[in-house]
Formats: sequence, structure tokens, C-alpha cells
Amino acid sequence: MLQLKNISKTYGQTMALKTIELFIPEGKTTILLGQSGSGKSTLIRIINGLIQPDSGGTVFFEGIPVTPQNALDLRHKMGYVIQEGGLFPHLTAYQNVALMAGYLGWSAERIDKRVTELAQLTQLPVDILNRFPTQLSGGQRQRVSLMRALILDPDLLLLDEPLGALDPMIRSELQTDLKQIFQTLGKTVVIVTHDIGEAGFLGDMIVLLRDGQIVQQGSLPELVHTPADPFVTLFINAQRSPLEVLTGNPS
Repeated sequence: MLQLKNISKTYGQTMALKTIELFIPEGKTTILLGQSGSGKSTLIRIINGLIQPDSGGTVFFEGIPVTPQNALDLRHKMGYVIQEGGLFPHLTAYQNVALMAGYLGWSAERIDKRVTELAQLTQLPVDILNRFPTQLSGGQRQRVSLMRALILDPDLLLLDEPLGALDPMIRSELQTDLKQIFQTLGKTVVIVTHDIGEAGFLGDMIVLLRDGQIVQQGSLPELVHTPADPFVTLFINAQRSPLEVLTGNPS
């Protein structure tokens, strides 16, 4: 589905990404994990062509190099959920979801059918779609953002810290729902997060980044039991579990 070859990105004197080589398998959920500033969001924006990598780097999407010339067309096959949803406040939830389909000339009947399907998939009552984003809860806004990302039935779904702004109970509920949605759809998914628990729960493969480089990639058990670098263990242990807080011992 995705292959990243020799991907680097420099902003002035700052190197955000340093020679990333990555293969993302079809039909699986891949997690880009790391601290703030590790390059996760830059990498996901390079994948969908919003940012161009430095000279010599190439993203291949379904075997096709992503270039400035074809990025817009290829993005129609990529659903993208940005941080905190990014809904347009002057549009209703329905209008936000239907925006790209309307731009591409879908009929009202086709749009309505697709929106109804997605509302059922995301467990969002259809009547809520007549409300504006400010009238929705944080969890409802994220469900609407996911519906908007899925409206064109993309081959690839990209989510950049989709649950970071939610309180723990809503976040846990949405994690469970997202996992079920991913399993139902069978799509290729790439998620950016800094939460190791979320990464382990949602991801088939975790890619841990530090300072713009991949430190290790694999399953959560592989990162825990066979760390490739001391940083892997430090990163995992830095996120304290409730059991550790109660007992005073690492869980």
C-alpha cells in the first residue's frame, strides 16, 4: 500500500526527518509513535502529499510515486483526520461530511445514502448531523471527522492524534469503536499518537520515532520484550500505569 524511500525533511537548520525507510502493509493498522517533535505529523503529511520530502525521497502509494502534480488526485483515495477534527464551524456536521462528495459532483441521493451508512458505522445518530460543530461533544466531533474522512471510501485512512484532546473515558470508548470500525472496513490505516497504550490497542505494527528517525518497528510485545535501543524501554516505562502508581512497582 505504502512505501517510503529515503524520506527526509529539513526546515531551515532543523532536520525534522532523517532518512526514513518504511513499508506499510495493506489492510493493517500502523502506528507512528513518539514524543512531540519526533517527526510523526511531518511524516503523515508527507505521505498524503501536503508536504514534499527533501530531494531524493519518494513516497509510493499503491506503487505510484506521490508528486506535486498527482498529490491532489491521490488524496481522493486517502481519508485524513487531523488533530482535533478540523471541522468547519460554519457548516453543519452533515455539510462537513458531504463537502468533498459535493465538490466532486455526487448527487444528493448518493451523498445522503453514504452519509447514512457512515452514521451507522460510527454509531452517530443521524439527527445530530443537523447540528453545528460547537453544538457537538468532543467525541461526536471526532466521529463526524471520521465520517468525512471515509465519505469517498478511501483505500488509505490517515489519523493524526485523533483522540488526543478527549477526556479519558470518551477516548477509551472511541478507541474501542475505532478498532471495530477498522476491522469491519479492512482498510490500511496509519495513526499518529504519543500514547503507548493506544498504540498497542489499535496497532498491528508500531513504528517508534525519536528525533526524526525510526528507533524500532514491530508489535508492542516486541518493543517491550526485545527493545532495539534503551530509548524504547525508557519511552514505554515513562507512561505510568495505574497499577504502578498503586503498587509503586512497574506493571
